[in-house]
Amino acid sequence: MKTFKINDAATTQALGQRLGQIVSAGDVILLDGDLGAGKTTFTKGLALGLGIERNIKSPTFTIIREYKTGRLPLYHMDVYRLEDGGGDELGLDEYFNGNGVCVVEWSQFVASELPTEYLKIAFKRDDRDLDSTNRTLTITAHGTHYTEILEQL
Repeated sequence: MKTFKINDAATTQALGQRLGQIVSAGDVILLDGDLGAGKTTFTKGLALGLGIERNIKSPTFTIIREYKTGRLPLYHMDVYRLEDGGGDELGLDEYFNGNGVCVVEWSQFVASELPTEYLKIAFKRDDRDLDSTNRTLTITAHGTHYTEILEQL
């Protein structure tokens, strides 16, 4: 486990970009945290690290956005709307076992669909000041492959 103290969106994006340079096909990254905690900002950086130059938007209403113009496809999932279930109908395992990188926001809502190995990033905002850009990112590796990725960060 590693913890990063982040002071601004640019640093959040830079950390995501570094991860995007390390990941490989089939990697699954879970992003959990409150609304506005920086999950999509992180994903924008990850996309840049993959060589994807398209604008990355939160897939809140579409659930899954696919970006296929980088060195690996990026499957950006926001499963918040599946709070009451329904993840089993999306065929998530096809994405998880595919040739791209999966980023899953609000992963707790599809916990039963997730693979056993993944990289989990928890975003925590500084609650003392609502206007603060200070964040703590706690990254936990589940599996040997993800432990190696974490060591490279």
